[in-house]
Amino acid sequence: MMKPLILQVSTDIQLELINRHHAEALFSCIDANRAHLGQFLPWVEHMKSVADVMAYIQSCEQLQEEDKEISFVIIHQNKLVGRIGLHHIQTANRNGAIGYWLAKTAVGKGIMLNSCKKILDHGFGVMGLNRIEIKAATENRRSQAIPEKLNFVKEGILRQAELVNNKFLDLVLYAMLREDWTN
Repeated sequence: MMKPLILQVSTDIQLELINRHHAEALFSCIDANRAHLGQFLPWVEHMKSVADVMAYIQSCEQLQEEDKEISFVIIHQNKLVGRIGLHHIQTANRNGAIGYWLAKTAVGKGIMLNSCKKILDHGFGVMGLNRIEIKAATENRRSQAIPEKLNFVKEGILRQAELVNNKFLDLVLYAMLREDWTN
């Protein structure tokens, strides 16, 4: 059982370490945003029930125990509106990658930008990482705006790197080094 961890982003935004009690709210958020999320995220079509989300959460908990991932749900004004986390953590190389998504109704309010700042603080500060990446589909300008606003370095394009809706998408690779991070 993971200990509760809450990262306070602002007075109305908090990141809660993902837990089994989030399963129903997380499924409801995904289900209400299928068209919005499904454009760029390959896993959306596989989340067909609360049980599917529960299995995903259990996988997250296992990866967290192995120090390979840390996943949070995003709570805005006491409502679950998305997910963010550090994935693909390599402790030997002290790097990881931020992954995130947000409900359509929560987009454009600074929620994700500020949540990413908090994750960067946690990753570079608490976890001692040296490099954090963000990947976004070349067609997903909203997702690319986050690392660009945070002054990540655009390192290149990963050609046909992700299969979504039976179509290979190119991904933009962004990276931030600890020495470059100033919140």
